[in-house]
Amino acid sequence: MELLTALRTHRIVAIVRGADADASLRTVLTLAEEGIALVEVSLSGEDAPGVIRRARAELGPAAPLGAGTVLTARDAGTVAEAGADFVVTPAVCEGVTESKRLGLPVLAGVMTPTDIVAAQRLGADGYKIFPAAQAGGPGFLKALRGPFPDAPFVPVGGVDAELARTYLEHGATAVGVGSPLIGDAADGGSLDALRERARAFLDAVRLADAVRLAPDAGR
Repeated sequence: MELLTALRTHRIVAIVRGADADASLRTVLTLAEEGIALVEVSLSGEDAPGVIRRARAELGPAAPLGAGTVLTARDAGTVAEAGADFVVTPAVCEGVTESKRLGLPVLAGVMTPTDIVAAQRLGADGYKIFPAAQAGGPGFLKALRGPFPDAPFVPVGGVDAELARTYLEHGATAVGVGSPLIGDAADGGSLDALRERARAFLDAVRLADAVRLAPDAGR
């Protein structure tokens, strides 16, 4: 999988972290049906490897499917075996190095410029600004783009549909979205409500891309 291309194409990474494995699987499949193609299943959810394994069987080999909260070498091996084809970490950690060794692209969690340089040295494919809201929001992203103008940043944490649009308009490659999108679906909540939220986020992406691609953008 070419993670950077996928991030640039799809612009949203949905983060599924549920207390109910069956509901988490239904959530992943519903998101895919609605057109949110990049989904990470967090290892902090119930039976996450099993959810990844079952989602892979349902979605087929070509669909992108990630694993999140990958901290250790053991975590990386577990999600690779389950069928994940990209990895998301909350920090610059052993999960980055082992995932790269296994051939999996990595979205590495960073907060500071020092983190970004460390993640670059380990071969990370993209940089998850986490927690983005506490770090300073879109203003923090803008500041980081000064010394790292070409770095593929993905803000995560507290990103609702309106903020998703703002981040994308400010140069984020994509955004990572958890509870503002997933709600309680991965705990057994309404899938119809999940579909509505998914459509709102996709609308935000379309609006942001329309601004970015406008003839006078950047003037």
